[in-house]
Amino acid sequence: MAAENESRLANSPEGYLEHAVRLAVRNVNDGGGPFGAVVVTKDGSVHEGVNRVTRDNDPTAHAEVVAIRRAAEATANFDLGGAVLYTSCEPCPLCLAAALWARIDRVFYAADRHGAAAAGFDDAVFYEYFAGNRPELLPVRHSPVPSSAAPFEAWRANEERVEY
Repeated sequence: MAAENESRLANSPEGYLEHAVRLAVRNVNDGGGPFGAVVVTKDGSVHEGVNRVTRDNDPTAHAEVVAIRRAAEATANFDLGGAVLYTSCEPCPLCLAAALWARIDRVFYAADRHGAAAAGFDDAVFYEYFAGNRPELLPVRHSPVPSSAAPFEAWRANEERVEY
C-alpha cells in the first residue's frame, strides 16, 4: 500500500514539486544555484532543469527556462500548450515570461519569493520595475528609424513563416 501511495504521489503536483526541490538541492551540492524545475508535457513526459546561471555564465539559464528549453527540444515544438511547470521556488518575471511564451498551461511552485529573498535571491525590485515603480533600473526608450517596419513587412510577406 505504501508503494502504491508513493506511486500516486509521484505523478501528482506534490510529487512533481518534491522532484523539483530534490533537483534544486542536488544542484546546490553540485555547485549550482538552489533552483530546480520540471516541465510535464501533455503526453506525461518529464523534462528537468536546474539553475545553470553561474555554471554557464548565462543570466537566462534559470531552472524553469532550462526545463522549458529541454521540453521544447524533446517535443520539437516551441508551443508547450498542455504542459505544466513545477518549480522549487516562485518563478521570477523572466521565468514567468518564458512560461507564457511557451504557452505552458499552469505553474505550481513550492517556496515563495520571500524564502528566496531570505537566502539572498531577492527579485522584488524586478516586480517593482514591471509594475512601473522603478523605471530608473533600466531606462527603455522608443527610438524609431526609417527602416523600423522592415522586419515586420518581411515577416508578413514570407509565405513560409511559422506562426507563433
